[in-house]
Amino acid sequence: MVDRQGEEVVSSVAFMGAMLPDDDTCWAALRAHDARFDGLFFVGVRSTGIYCRAVCPAKMPKRENCTFFRSAAQAEAAGFRPCLKCRPELAPGAPLASDTDQVVQRAAAIIREHAGSCRVADISSQLGLSERQLRRLFERTFGVTPTAYRTTCRLLLAKSLLTDTDLPVTRVAYACGFSSVRRFNDAFLENYRMPPSRFRAKAAEGATRVCAGPIVLHIGYRPPYRFDLLLDFLRLRSIAGVEAVEGGAYMRTVRLSGSSYVLDPARETAPLAPDDGLLSLACEASLSQVGEVGARSRIGWIKVADDPTRNRLALTVSPELFGDLPLVVARVRRLFDADCLPAVVEAGLADFHARVPAASRIPGIRLPCSFDGFEMAVRAILGQQVTVKAAGTMAGRVAAAFGTPMQTPHAALTTAFPSPAAFCAPDAAERLGQLGVIAQRARAICTLARSLCSGEVTLKPGADLEAEARALAAIPGIGDWTVQYLLMRAYGHPDAFPATDLGVKNAFPGLKPRELARLSEAWSPWRSYAVMSLWSAPHDPAASTGEPDAVKRSLPSA
Repeated sequence: MVDRQGEEVVSSVAFMGAMLPDDDTCWAALRAHDARFDGLFFVGVRSTGIYCRAVCPAKMPKRENCTFFRSAAQAEAAGFRPCLKCRPELAPGAPLASDTDQVVQRAAAIIREHAGSCRVADISSQLGLSERQLRRLFERTFGVTPTAYRTTCRLLLAKSLLTDTDLPVTRVAYACGFSSVRRFNDAFLENYRMPPSRFRAKAAEGATRVCAGPIVLHIGYRPPYRFDLLLDFLRLRSIAGVEAVEGGAYMRTVRLSGSSYVLDPARETAPLAPDDGLLSLACEASLSQVGEVGARSRIGWIKVADDPTRNRLALTVSPELFGDLPLVVARVRRLFDADCLPAVVEAGLADFHARVPAASRIPGIRLPCSFDGFEMAVRAILGQQVTVKAAGTMAGRVAAAFGTPMQTPHAALTTAFPSPAAFCAPDAAERLGQLGVIAQRARAICTLARSLCSGEVTLKPGADLEAEARALAAIPGIGDWTVQYLLMRAYGHPDAFPATDLGVKNAFPGLKPRELARLSEAWSPWRSYAVMSLWSAPHDPAASTGEPDAVKRSLPSA
């Protein structure tokens, strides 16, 4: 493409899985204000001390004042503070290259999801590394230490909450993982050289008010973005009582285990100090008495709608989930594939597009990872050899019997899906049978639940895909199609390929699964997107995508 000054802008393919391009390339992309590059690099302006996104609407800085960074964390580590106009906290993430060390991928995911409660020492111990090893690997990939990366995650989430919500500043501090209000204030002063109140138009009013209702956060994405197709996909596969698509938005109940901090709302009313907007020490003292909660479940609900004029999603979160905001945001990002690079996917599927009808070429197609891997896996097992609609109904029955009833402002959301532990009881398979689940599928669900509780499988992105695929395939009732489907949606793997899927086979008549698998190698590492394109092309939504009864292991509907 060409920018407004007639200079050629490098394709965003060059950004994928590579080091930061040279300064001339970044400068050309910055001048174009191209949303495709949003979040792939950040520019620090030395004359202002501020760093911006590629799409920043502010006046273009002078070339000699610009320094380019791969991430917001790098920019902040270099002493720059985030722009108040383009708001770097809303930028879509930059996906890691497929050859990135799995340990680093998992460490980064833990930090993003649990920035409020994770300690670097605990992460390194969990991953079987020393802190020094983790630091060395992390710096090689991200250019910053794990601690600096975590600090940036916390501060940018806090900035988003301060700007977009009326949450009391005290609650923002604890929701973002700061162990004390003093540290929250110090972090803002040290990193951004201004108090937290500067990020809120009405600081005093926002800080003294107890927010009793839901809040709305925003998550950026790169266009093109087919939110409509994502909604269609999720609507067809929704679990009755747990999920719903209404009014152009996706809604669901949420169950989260474990957590960071819980606050007593009665203690969140301390005012800001009148001189500089910092939180009072008295308020800090009262909140520090609230301890960390052990492993327990939080149950709430979320709603996700599109804001296409600003290339972002609007995420509504119920108050019950405020203590786990980093985890909720991270899971919604994955569910709606907000960090995808559509231009890279489009280029990587050139051979696929040349072989399929024009209707199967869908710019902006996304791969919907699941919000809850276990929930999605149960839904897939229940969908074996039945229609998509029937599978959703059966999954709703199971959720009602094993889950937790709850009240929400949305009539369609009545139940929190059960945790894996609910299916580990000795009579769980029998109870499933009483609901109409055939014996093999009931046993598969219970075996999967036990494997998840024992840690044999995780059903989460960042895991060892080969090891977990073997563990899943070893469960009776889970065949190759199911494994590939779980790799796509539970693990967010972009290169899964269910060669036995009817939709795939119908698109390439006369080819056997092995031949299809060989043919699809030219589309790697984006084969999951090719499958999503086939599933999203015009078809009969009531049709089953399960395999014929003659197949040795039954396969779930997509």
